[in-house]
Amino acid sequence: MARVECEVVYGTQENDSGTDSPCVWTTCSQCGHETISWGNSEASVRRCLALMNEECPEGADNFYVVS
Repeated sequence: MARVECEVVYGTQENDSGTDSPCVWTTCSQCGHETISWGNSEASVRRCLALMNEECPEGADNFYVVS
């Protein structure tokens, strides 16, 4: 299992109700894949990193960390 750094960006995105809600994006430093989670807490970042492992388009089983 390789350790892969991800960039984290905090922002807002329109939700299903049409209002802006806080969210966080992570981007894989190796392939550029992005994940997003609602909220801007540490838990939201951890969820993005976990999703990165589940959704890896290359099927890699990596350990994703914040760069």
